[in-house]
Amino acid sequence: MSAEQIISQYPAEYKKIADALPGQSIAWLALLRQDSVQQFSAHGFPSLREEEWRYTNVSAIEKKLFSPASSSEIGAIEIDSLNQYLIQDAWSVVLVDGHFSASLSKLDGIPEIVTVMSMSAALEQCADLLEKYFSQSVDSKEHGFVAFNTAWFSDGLFIHVPAKQVLAKPIQILHVVTQAGFMANTRDIIALEESAEVTVVETFVGCDEAYCSAAIMEVSLAQNADLTLYKLQMEGEKAYHFGGIYVKQDRDSRFTHHNFAFGGLLARNDIHTDLGQASECDLNGLYLGVKRQHIDNHTRINHLQPHAISHELYKGVLNQRAKGVFQGRVLVAEQAQKTDSMMNNRNLLLSDDAEADTKPQLEIYADDVKCAHGVTVGQLDEQSIFYLQSRCVDKQTARNMLTFAFANEMVEKIKLPELHDMVLAQLLQRFPQAGIQQDWL
Repeated sequence: MSAEQIISQYPAEYKKIADALPGQSIAWLALLRQDSVQQFSAHGFPSLREEEWRYTNVSAIEKKLFSPASSSEIGAIEIDSLNQYLIQDAWSVVLVDGHFSASLSKLDGIPEIVTVMSMSAALEQCADLLEKYFSQSVDSKEHGFVAFNTAWFSDGLFIHVPAKQVLAKPIQILHVVTQAGFMANTRDIIALEESAEVTVVETFVGCDEAYCSAAIMEVSLAQNADLTLYKLQMEGEKAYHFGGIYVKQDRDSRFTHHNFAFGGLLARNDIHTDLGQASECDLNGLYLGVKRQHIDNHTRINHLQPHAISHELYKGVLNQRAKGVFQGRVLVAEQAQKTDSMMNNRNLLLSDDAEADTKPQLEIYADDVKCAHGVTVGQLDEQSIFYLQSRCVDKQTARNMLTFAFANEMVEKIKLPELHDMVLAQLLQRFPQAGIQQDWL
């Protein structure tokens, strides 16, 4: 069966499962889903002909029909098997094969005025509130994965934090895929009212077979709100992953994102934010590629109002035949005077066959700004290796130490001790660590 035939099957499959999708009785959502189905039917998944996808070929996804799992099909999981991925000092929400699991989630103790519930429950209990935020940060016309997710999402999470509420513990969202051939589609919305403050951790894991996960998160930050968001993607080596985070920031709000992309055969991460007056955005990322992994990070920062600040640092470590992509774009609107923006992407290639494609972009229409970007792609410095050898360190250990030091700068930015140790363990697991022990660090 050709890719075109498979793409055409998705709308037909949609008709079979549409009644089982949450919120179908809600007029505004039903219309939005139908528009998204039509958008996907017309354009399909993104292609290499699209400028923002020119380095990432998703034709492998088009060659297989991934089926959304129904609530009756989700795999059985014991909570003990998930403990290695869960942060103990946190509230946790577990989504299995794209569906919320009440038995595996731990939400006791969250303040009553704070809303943390599954997307399906939110559509039943507070659809009017949800309508204020749904599809406000991203449109289905953005690209095929957004249209697909909007039409097919099976569940997700809704977090609403009233004004001046500061949550004492982080909220962890754990996405788990248990079976081959599944398409896990989730839609999350985080809305922080004025001066609210929250830390959220997204974690993605899955089985060792081929499956696809598509997770879109929309974030709304009111004046002076503060969100710190961590994402740890460590899915199976045959998995396909698309993650999109789309943020709207009001005046004086702060958004900090730490993106760690380690897993999957093909993974794409979109992080887009619109900055209001005097708001701040800090994007940090680390991607590690081995074997034939393909990891694509696409960021877009829109400075729409004056006095906003954005800082961005992404690092990639690529070995064997892995390929890493970084496309970062900063747009400064004409009225966004006094903008301060810095973008930096650094790539370390550990083999002759590894590849890094990087494309930083500054699009500036204001004349009183401070903007800069920098890019490096290279291998380990032989002089540094020689220096360590002169201090009685063998060559392989010297290479390991320098590789670790390059990547560890991003790990050290994690402020949650349990998450720091989890990411550090992943870093040491994926690259040779002879001469380095985690308990030394």
